[in-house]
Amino acid sequence: MDQYKGSDVDKYRCFMSGEGEKNTTWRYGKPPTYEVVNKLFEEGRTTPWPAGSLEEQVQNLVKTWEMELFHKINPKDRKTTDVTKLEIIVNGRNPLTPEGVAEIGGGYNMFLQTSLPKNLRLYDPTEETVDTAHELFTTTFEKGFAMEILHVYSGPPVIVYKFRHWGYMDGPFKGHPPTHELVEMFGVCAMKLDENFKVVKMELFYDRGELLAGLMKGAGATTVATATGGGSSACPFS
Repeated sequence: MDQYKGSDVDKYRCFMSGEGEKNTTWRYGKPPTYEVVNKLFEEGRTTPWPAGSLEEQVQNLVKTWEMELFHKINPKDRKTTDVTKLEIIVNGRNPLTPEGVAEIGGGYNMFLQTSLPKNLRLYDPTEETVDTAHELFTTTFEKGFAMEILHVYSGPPVIVYKFRHWGYMDGPFKGHPPTHELVEMFGVCAMKLDENFKVVKMELFYDRGELLAGLMKGAGATTVATATGGGSSACPFS
């Protein structure tokens, strides 16, 4: 996994510059910059992993995968995955290929899939596009939505890890005013790699309601239990 050591433009993410990226089609015309969210990450992470450790390499792999998912339009430009084999399964739902993710509107919609009735959806993936979702979440989380690896349970070829995402609600979200409070969510992922350390399968498990409830603490907070499905017995992923 030596290829996941960061790059000359970002110390946590690879495949953002150089000869290998000269033909990459970037969603917003150029590679993204991560100075602001990297600062949030470094100030808020719970464990700075040793350089070269498995945990650091997995963390860099996941950060790079997320960068490619959201910013490289053509799946063939994504170097963390074998796009001819890749399957992504979110909370036991049907597997998605890269083409399938694009069809449902990109990464945000993939992560926030739901079968809740439409009138109970604070965030409705069927009504959002790649661009509207990007604008919504980057406005809500002005400093970004950082990710850290909390624990790696097994190494390649099947990596199982626990992760944490967090940010501060400094902008509005679907009519809910900013609270400037910490919003975080936790999850587990099983990631299968091939002999070249490219991802060929991912299974993610987390509670989307954990994120959405954190975005409903301002005006209208009384609807949290309804829109997120109530307690754990009514998980909105089902």
